[in-house]
Amino acid sequence: MYKTNTFIFKGLHILAWIIFVALCIEAGGLIVNFFFSLYKPGFIQNLYQKLDITEMYKDSKSAFFVIYSFIIFISVLKAYLFYIVIRLMHKMDLSKPFNTFVAKHISLISYCTILIGLVSYIARQVTDGVVHQRMVADNLNKFWEDSQAFVLMGAVIYIIATIFKKGVEIQNENDLTV
Repeated sequence: MYKTNTFIFKGLHILAWIIFVALCIEAGGLIVNFFFSLYKPGFIQNLYQKLDITEMYKDSKSAFFVIYSFIIFISVLKAYLFYIVIRLMHKMDLSKPFNTFVAKHISLISYCTILIGLVSYIARQVTDGVVHQRMVADNLNKFWEDSQAFVLMGAVIYIIATIFKKGVEIQNENDLTV
């Protein structure tokens, strides 16, 4: 393994940690916003992202809970995705990358990415239905505007996971014949 590759890998590991922490802060901030919007809606202007959909709460409590559930679920899934990436990077041996641990975690990453994309797409469709009912939902598209990108990325990662599974099988066969 070259020094440059090891250096880049460690840099990406640090970047993954930074993204993970940022996504955890975002998920936590959105959960705090949710509870403040229920109990002290006037204080929302001082909170994270100033996500104020209290008008929707006044119009339809069920729409409010569904939309907020989507927002929180997607943000928690994104944090979980980077948690899986960090676990993979922490335990991955770059000298022998084809093992069951790596193949399993790459598959988990693909499933989680596809799930984020599908849930984001469903949330966008539900939000469009809420907008047609004249409820305020203008500032919500930023939470699920990249749903197609996540589905496509998940499909590509799934292909890579399949290649890794086949690589593990071939490596195990070679180890048995030697």
